[in-house]
Amino acid sequence: MTPTSTAPAPLTAPPADMRELVRELRYRHDQARCGGGPRATEQQHARRKLTVYERLDLLLDPGSLVEIEPLRTHRATRFGMERRKPPGDGVVTGWGTIEGRTVFVYAHDFRIFGGSLGEAHAQKIHKVMDLAESTGAPLISLNDGAGARIQEGVTALAGYGGIFRRNVRMSGVVPQISVMLGPCAGGAAYSPALTDFVFMVRDVAQMFVTGPDVVRAVTGEQVTHDQLGGADVHATTGVAAFVHDEEAECLRAVRYLVSLLPANNQETPPVVATGDPPDRRTEALLDLVPADPNRSYDMRRVIEEIVDDGEFLEVHERWAGNVVCALARLDGSTVGIVANQPQMVAGALDIASAEKAARFVQTCDAFNIPLVTLVDVPGFLPGTGQEHGGIIRHGAKLLYAYCAATVPRVQVILRKAYGGAYIVMDSRSIGADLSFAWPTNEIAVMGAEAAANVIFRKEISAADDPEGVRAARIAEYRRELMHPYYAAEHGLVDDVIDPADTRAVLTRALAVLRTKRASFPYAKHGNPPL
Repeated sequence: MTPTSTAPAPLTAPPADMRELVRELRYRHDQARCGGGPRATEQQHARRKLTVYERLDLLLDPGSLVEIEPLRTHRATRFGMERRKPPGDGVVTGWGTIEGRTVFVYAHDFRIFGGSLGEAHAQKIHKVMDLAESTGAPLISLNDGAGARIQEGVTALAGYGGIFRRNVRMSGVVPQISVMLGPCAGGAAYSPALTDFVFMVRDVAQMFVTGPDVVRAVTGEQVTHDQLGGADVHATTGVAAFVHDEEAECLRAVRYLVSLLPANNQETPPVVATGDPPDRRTEALLDLVPADPNRSYDMRRVIEEIVDDGEFLEVHERWAGNVVCALARLDGSTVGIVANQPQMVAGALDIASAEKAARFVQTCDAFNIPLVTLVDVPGFLPGTGQEHGGIIRHGAKLLYAYCAATVPRVQVILRKAYGGAYIVMDSRSIGADLSFAWPTNEIAVMGAEAAANVIFRKEISAADDPEGVRAARIAEYRRELMHPYYAAEHGLVDDVIDPADTRAVLTRALAVLRTKRASFPYAKHGNPPL
């Protein structure tokens, strides 16, 4: 919406009647939506970016936006700021609905002061954050700003501090979603980093703590904004959970994510009737997953077969691809899925994948989303790079996240489950409520070949036919300790199931666990490895 050409000028004399007052009110609101005028809008479009109201129209249900403080202006009086007091001060705040459910939003208007944050701008954001927390509704930020407003000095920095404090206070209380639609530099980048999910649009969004000019001055390195902190960079650093090619596509994905989440930590996610039978057999799994443990397959195909209508939303798809983390529905209810991906390093866990999965488990637990863990893991990735990088500390993050999770937790072991990685992937011993295994499962301290080489090392080395003895001992170890029913016989899995029944088994298990209650001894907070 833009001001009409017939909009009246502001009143300079006492009004004649209420209608004249209303005409001025409309004029002021039209001016506020104008965002610096037609030229500023043209410049925004020239950057391949939508205006703030065009973005909000795509994000929210039609006509649902309710703005708060659209007429607020800054109080700065230095460096010419006293002569420029645009209404709104470069940020739109308020609430609206997504599929009929309330969300709170704040969105930078780059057309006004480059979307930079000053005192009034920050206070508008603080207010909408406080409303989201007190009413228990998700908070979505559309970020397109030049950082702290230099002309306002330390008051701008204090404004960011207030945002960060609220991000932390709201963490795990209501979902917080950051959508990066332009620059986000310096201290401003830490607010998205504190939220639950970060979306970025390729070629228009960048995030970095120090920009290319500072990098060049300090290190001599020549780097562009996109090379330093573009969407493709942060898709592989773990900063961006989702990356899209254009804004409309990105904002549709935000709407879909919101549809999978509860409004707050006191509610469960919405249930949607999908029409996919909960007891549907998944015969394709019999061919998708090879019985040979050394042959690869795509775990995403397994997930597609199991979940409602084959639809799932993968989080951090391009970071730590040896583990898949996804939100989906089973029998209409949202679930979080953590799964090893045999297509990358055979599905072994490493530093990045442990961090990725730990964060996802923690997020699901915070918002009452049950967890399904699909296991096919040969162990932790070996090597000096992993050990020197702190795999013990980082791997413990995933262990801690699972042990602390109180939501329903169901484990399914497809094939390999070796060593400490088996324990960490939500085994019964760390609190999984139910554990199931396919007939192809191999649960052991290590693979049969490695185990036989350790246990029978002396016998093999002394034998006249070392390879023959090794083969016999490998077969013996596999026969005694690695057959698919060993864990079931010892109560470490609840049943060995037909792979084609996996969906039905999961939906029944999650249905009975829906009323699960769990508690921990009082603590101010835990002290997880960081």
